[in-house]
Amino acid sequence: MLRGIDVSAYQSSSFSTDGLSFVFVKATEGRSYVNPKLNSQVKRARDAGCVVGLYHFLWPGNITAQAEYFLAKAPERAGDILAVDWETTGEGTHASNAEKDRFLRKLKELRPDNRVVLYCNRNFWLNVDSTSYAGDGLWIADYVSAGRPRIQADWTFHQYTDDPLDRDVAAFADAADLREWANP
Repeated sequence: MLRGIDVSAYQSSSFSTDGLSFVFVKATEGRSYVNPKLNSQVKRARDAGCVVGLYHFLWPGNITAQAEYFLAKAPERAGDILAVDWETTGEGTHASNAEKDRFLRKLKELRPDNRVVLYCNRNFWLNVDSTSYAGDGLWIADYVSAGRPRIQADWTFHQYTDDPLDRDVAAFADAADLREWANP
């Protein structure tokens, strides 16, 4: 299994890339937040030869505006993976299933040459999600053994711990398979 991490403004821009094949970087949230370390974290991942994923933390409402905001701030590059982070907001709310699905479809419409994936935790996937729509792949968070999330659905990425930072694995045979998938 391929190893990766995901980072946001809470992590340094000089994170270790040893042994990593991919890095997801938080780009935006809602319609007003941009990760101040976005460019330096993306550069760090690219310089290490990692596949780059960019993600948006989704809030309820203004779905088209959020998608456009995310894509205006996220670097546009073939082979990058676009992800929506669907979970409970700081206000205790979350985007609906319809909003999550609309956001993923809007990303596919606006950047048809990029893979689009859904990030959510196991509880959301099992108890909140009612459509099972994850775009091109599911990135599931379940803090158990790497590559063994407790779900029945096919998954593409698995976040298995957040200690000391978010660590992930990908369901690809090797880095070449991941790059080929990321460049449809």
